[in-house]
Amino acid sequence: MTKIDAKILEKATAWLTPVFDAETQAKVQQLIDSNPKELTESFYTDLAFGTGGMRGIMGPGTNRINKYTLGKNTQGLSNYLKKVYPNQALKVAIAYDCRHNSQSLAKVVADVFSANGIKVFLFSDLRPTPELSFAVKYLDCQCGIVLTASHNPPEYNGYKVYWADGGQIVPPQDGEIIAEINQLDFSQVKLDANEDLIEFIDTNVDEAFINASVENADFKAANKDDVTIVFTSLHGTSITMIPEVLKRAGYKNVHIVEEQAKPDGDFPTVESPNPEEPEALKMALELAEKVNADIVIGTDPDSDRLGIAVRDLEGNMILLNGNQTMVVMTDFLLQQWKNAGKINGKQFIGSTIVSTPMMTTLGNAYGVECKIGLTGFKWIAKMIKDFPEMEFIGGGEESFGFMTGDFVRDKDAVTATLLACEITTQAKANGSSFYASLIDMYVAHGFYKEKLISLVKKGIDGAAEIKQTMIDLRENPLTTIDGSKVVKIEDYQTSVMTNMEDGSTSTIDIPKSNVLIYYTADGTKIAARPSGTEPKIKFYFSVNLPLDQKENFAQVETQLDAKIERIVQEMNLN
Repeated sequence: MTKIDAKILEKATAWLTPVFDAETQAKVQQLIDSNPKELTESFYTDLAFGTGGMRGIMGPGTNRINKYTLGKNTQGLSNYLKKVYPNQALKVAIAYDCRHNSQSLAKVVADVFSANGIKVFLFSDLRPTPELSFAVKYLDCQCGIVLTASHNPPEYNGYKVYWADGGQIVPPQDGEIIAEINQLDFSQVKLDANEDLIEFIDTNVDEAFINASVENADFKAANKDDVTIVFTSLHGTSITMIPEVLKRAGYKNVHIVEEQAKPDGDFPTVESPNPEEPEALKMALELAEKVNADIVIGTDPDSDRLGIAVRDLEGNMILLNGNQTMVVMTDFLLQQWKNAGKINGKQFIGSTIVSTPMMTTLGNAYGVECKIGLTGFKWIAKMIKDFPEMEFIGGGEESFGFMTGDFVRDKDAVTATLLACEITTQAKANGSSFYASLIDMYVAHGFYKEKLISLVKKGIDGAAEIKQTMIDLRENPLTTIDGSKVVKIEDYQTSVMTNMEDGSTSTIDIPKSNVLIYYTADGTKIAARPSGTEPKIKFYFSVNLPLDQKENFAQVETQLDAKIERIVQEMNLN
């Protein structure tokens, strides 16, 4: 039997006391007796907030999602709320997704808030994450929580924290909350609910959210009956909202993938409920061929990300990546604002440092600033909060997230789904298509092609390997990439941008993050970052070439694909 580290055994033994219920104690004792490896994984560290809040595998232990780790979070958050809002009547909203234990964990979180004298609005059933963001502002809450692990595998769950503006918490606030949590012992968590302070919510908030979604994304496209849509919720929460939003906006030809319509935390029909993965949309694509659909849309379990497939120039259904979807949506919104005469220099769009540089190019073309933040939609929400004198048009990130307007302060697949259908409908009415619109943009602004490679590195050894990879990229930087000289390196961990041609440096005015970005003389951009929510290290590639005319699209795309593949081989990332 593998010997258990003394510190880990000490942490685990603390979970055998009456502070923890009998079931938890029994599970921990079983790990001590017969599974030292799992015991080590469960207790070697404490789950921490990442780019999307706290996310982890469910089970007993400090490095797991369970009633005690979430209870401790909520107790610390309750203490923090009372400090920040002294002598105020505090209110929080709580939502949850389709995952195993989400409903019961949401009730635990509600119990702790109510035990601390805080009013709780708890959704009576599962709801999309963007609706929680909306509800925080709509119900005038100081805080919101959603229980979700987004598109992670079934054994995961998570806990996202939202603030009064409807956006996720950002530094220094997250650090202050973590400090409150770390001061606590599990014995200090108040788990006895004050049921009088817990109010279940549903229809009223649903109606307000649906109306706001339609208001922000229905551009009254003509001939909606001519467009055929296939939609899959991938066993997640969007089934509660998207069909009704599309119906209210006038779409009748909506075909739902029925085998995936029932919420199910096992996600039985897919290997991963992630619309970034082509396999996840396989059933939707098959249905699209049967009904001759114009567009396929699939959303992740908590309905903040969406994947889209559309017909290419030959009529074949192809999947778009998040960057492609984002630029088409952004260009459409910019065009609508321009047509309405609403662009006056006080508007902005938003994106992230690992997303396509084409967003900045688009902003420049319309005379609209493109603000760039760290990975994660909380940074786009922060832009809206930090620049109240400016209007937010829309924005997104490469990981299949988009936000239209500022009524929600997180990526929102509900409203983005309607927007994608409006773009498709308007393009078709004009003798074009979603895909043709994308190619037209490449001709106008340059052909940008992106690729993401994610390397999974699980457990303690994986974390060490990811750490070492980032160290190597910093200490032994690449000097050329595919024959083009590296001219600039941005290190967001040190906040230093280095000009590789003259050695000069400047400060990056964005919060610190473990991200490294290389730029080459020919316009290539490569970013590396460990995921904040999954055991992965991610590499983002962006290359570009001019496209003189639509007819040369396939030829230039082949050149760009070949370039990316050469870089991947050069960096040994296969």
